[in-house]
Amino acid sequence: MATSFANTGDRLMESNSSKTGNETKKKQQKCEMCKKEFSRPEDLTTHIRTHHTCDQCGKTFFRPSYLKEHMRLHTGEKPYKCKTCDKSFTFLISLKEHTRTHTGEKPCKCEECSMECRRLVDLKRHMRTHTGEKPYRCEECGSQFRQLQGLKQHIHTHTGEKPYRCEICGSHLSQLANLTTHMRTHTGEKPFRCEECSRQFSRLDHLKTHMRTHTGEKPYECEECGKGFCRPDVLKKHVLRTHTDEKTLQM
Repeated sequence: MATSFANTGDRLMESNSSKTGNETKKKQQKCEMCKKEFSRPEDLTTHIRTHHTCDQCGKTFFRPSYLKEHMRLHTGEKPYKCKTCDKSFTFLISLKEHTRTHTGEKPCKCEECSMECRRLVDLKRHMRTHTGEKPYRCEECGSQFRQLQGLKQHIHTHTGEKPYRCEICGSHLSQLANLTTHMRTHTGEKPFRCEECSRQFSRLDHLKTHMRTHTGEKPYECEECGKGFCRPDVLKKHVLRTHTDEKTLQM
């Protein structure tokens, strides 16, 4: 019996020793700023952020250095200056990315088509042309866009806002691309050139329509007689001239 009690005592001591060891491990998760203890490292991480909170917007940070950098967004401080053009930046990474505009360096390469980008964010945007991803969705009509800027400009079609103004004639347009196209009516610029006949156009869609005169493509078909046309306006004229009288007689 004595042996049995002794063995039982040993097991209790081992059990208590094991518990003490586990408790010691749990108490190792301690905040160095306020000495508060946590049983899980993720709880400590969450707690530490409460010591580094932006008093302007409430955003929290794991390190005080991160908070210090963030505060520049509110103060407007730009301590990183380009030695080539004197342009200043809020963050060091922004300066490094800007410097590539002078050096021509493009370290971010697309594995699909070998396109090279100066910034990782530009590469991520480019990758959507391969994946088809369109993360920005219009809440009004459900249209989706690859870039946030595309969504912002699309919203103008719902609000009626036309923030882009032509400085020559005062016309207002809803999208920047439309303003660029409109400006060619003043400058006479025609950057889109037909490789078949060298004819030039101010708009890409006009060039695409023109190319059908060379390819013979006629995507617009008359529902009455099946005749094809290269442009929708030509189809409309055909219907009015050829089939309008026929429909009137049938009625």
